Amino acid sequence: MLKKKWISCLSKTRWGKTSFIAIIFLLSCSTQLKKERNLKIVSSVNYYKKQAVLNPNYILLDIKKNIPTVVLDIKYATLNNFSGTAVYKTAKAYARKPVVIALENVQKSLVKQGLGLKIYDAYRPYSVTVKFWDITPADKKDFVASPAKGSRHNRGCAVDVTLINLKTGEELAMPTPYDSFLNMAYADYTNLPNNVLQNRKNLQDAMTHNGFSIFKQEWWHFDFDGWQAYDLMDIKFEKLP
Repeated sequence: MLKKKWISCLSKTRWGKTSFIAIIFLLSCSTQLKKERNLKIVSSVNYYKKQAVLNPNYILLDIKKNIPTVVLDIKYATLNNFSGTAVYKTAKAYARKPVVIALENVQKSLVKQGLGLKIYDAYRPYSVTVKFWDITPADKKDFVASPAKGSRHNRGCAVDVTLINLKTGEELAMPTPYDSFLNMAYADYTNLPNNVLQNRKNLQDAMTHNGFSIFKQEWWHFDFDGWQAYDLMDIKFEKLP
């Protein structure tokens, strides 16, 4: 289908004329294909700032600055992730304003139990989602978001988290390490030790009671309710305050 449209667009150009005209047609075709995907991806910092002025909920906030007690372990800023590549230049975590407020409430509820949040990832630029999709084997693509739809991470409305013991700083035992492609990573997998099941339940309860939904394929991934209201984003961390 897409190939035919490119051929159709190319056929409209007369190669006896300047290549400039051909380029214009190609750009026109590219725009048409993007519309067919129904994807609106915000890559302009100015446009994003205008959105934030019109609706402060659109603002992407630095989670650590707003919730100092959370711990960050941004795997994608290191080589220690499934891609083997550092896809972020900065080890930061951003999320939309309502998401950060909800995470603050999660943290407050956990502190009463001597627990806290550790964040592996939050807002993720759309271009990173494309890269992850391209490098993931076909039989494992259930574990990564398709660029055809984009990710809740791209909207600033998803977080990858686990629990830590506040006294020791150590992570609680969970079904798998972060970013595992094993079946045990599924949020409803049950063939696990009782303490692991309880730890996962504590995490799920804290998140779901504060406006997040469980993501079936990954025990660590939670989507903020109402994510549909936010655009896909492709702005790098370095361009955010």
